[in-house]
Amino acid sequence: MALSQQRLAKLMETSYTVIGKYERDEMKPSIDMAMNLAKQIDTTVGYLLGETKEVLKDPEMLKRLNDIIALPDSDKSHILYTIDNLLASVKTRLAYK
Repeated sequence: MALSQQRLAKLMETSYTVIGKYERDEMKPSIDMAMNLAKQIDTTVGYLLGETKEVLKDPEMLKRLNDIIALPDSDKSHILYTIDNLLASVKTRLAYK
């Protein structure tokens, strides 16, 4: 569900004209406002800044990736091996449909 400028402004405790200026790149939000904006639209500040790929737009996926990164190398290797094989299997199955 898309948020209107008015609804987003109310959630962020600002005016809809400020939201419009953010959208048109006429004004940059403060760090606190950027964090609030990311929270309201369920994404990350990095994604808003164009620093991450689409997959990292999803905070839950980003958390999963960070959890994997924090694991010992042997566990990380097993998880990535499993994911790689699952992805290959799905891609193969989809190619033959």
